[in-house]
Amino acid sequence: MTTSTAPVGVTPVRGRSPTARLLAAPAADLAAHVTTHGPLPVLGGPQLVALLEASGLAGRGGAGFPTWRKLADVPATATGSTVVVANGAEGEPASSKDAVLLADAPHLVLDGLVLAGTALGARELHLYAGAHALHAVRTALTERPGLRVTLTEAPDTFISGEESAVVRALAGGPAVPHDRTTRITRRGLGGAPTLVQNVETLAHLALAARHGAAWFRTVGPTDDPGTRLVTLSGDVAHPGVLEVASGTNLAALLRDAGTDPTTVRAVLVGGYHGAWVPGPELSRTELSVASLHRFGATPGAGVVHVLGVHRCGLTAAAEIATWLGEQSARQCGPCVNGLPTMAATLTRLARRSPDPELPREITRLAALVTGRGSCRHPDGTARMVASTLRAFGHDVSLHRQGRCEATPGQRR
Repeated sequence: MTTSTAPVGVTPVRGRSPTARLLAAPAADLAAHVTTHGPLPVLGGPQLVALLEASGLAGRGGAGFPTWRKLADVPATATGSTVVVANGAEGEPASSKDAVLLADAPHLVLDGLVLAGTALGARELHLYAGAHALHAVRTALTERPGLRVTLTEAPDTFISGEESAVVRALAGGPAVPHDRTTRITRRGLGGAPTLVQNVETLAHLALAARHGAAWFRTVGPTDDPGTRLVTLSGDVAHPGVLEVASGTNLAALLRDAGTDPTTVRAVLVGGYHGAWVPGPELSRTELSVASLHRFGATPGAGVVHVLGVHRCGLTAAAEIATWLGEQSARQCGPCVNGLPTMAATLTRLARRSPDPELPREITRLAALVTGRGSCRHPDGTARMVASTLRAFGHDVSLHRQGRCEATPGQRR
């Protein structure tokens, strides 16, 4: 596995909004946490599943899978053998929301971990995150001496947070995904049923358990309720982590961050495995599953990376694709051969090669790697690359003529 400097970096600057819940009143110490949020209720498995189904909470780690379904998939007969994992790995270079959450509100995450563990009768609780994020968790655990949570440092790689990679890392192996025919909720760490949930998802769970499903739904659209943590990066006046309502308009989000949407060429939503939303569409697009569907995007892990009008979309996407190719586990053909070839072909287009077959070849390669990998890394990379051709179609035509809209007077 190769690592390199990622083309995007984020400075974690805390933001606030009127709808903030997780970050509205940061409480790193236990006394302040209990004062702010109250005692933690105890819920059985069926109660917790029913609450989560009624709330509509979807996972905040990227896939957006309904949280209740994951819990319900753990066999009821597994009480006493289940493992529950809080996943705070952020190999995604454009995301820092999990690290901010663990630093500002570690007890909310631990509450969610305890709730899920208690409901499932877990024998082990784990928290997996980057070295910096684990510092606040260790401090929080000193205030809860009766709580036993195993902390494991996640390597700083893109694929380290994929749930099968998480399980392998917790077992002492490499943090890379592996083929599996049985779901991890049925057979995971040490052969035990294992629930892996993103730390933000667990923090939302802790609040929903206290306040109820109806309270959780008071913010956001009916089909995608609640708030979500968003990491703003790129050509934006005030980058950092914000908590916003699901369904927030993208143009309004940028204006609140001090950036005029008319100065934006496109926004990459959902992270490096996400998709581009062209600048003219921002005022008509919301940060929700339904609104982003037409671009092949989802809110994902809450990444909103802004590309200014002075920057070339093809060049930015080629840099990301190249980095993603280097971040693979190198254990299947699509990763070893397909991703580097696709990135190299996109790079040729970004460098204004006149070859008229390049767009068609990029499309062919994206289709070729999709669905054929040992994990979803090839699929996500292909999705971002295919989105690039759609969002920057005009740039593709200009580049084939040796020109670029970002630098209109410059030729090859």
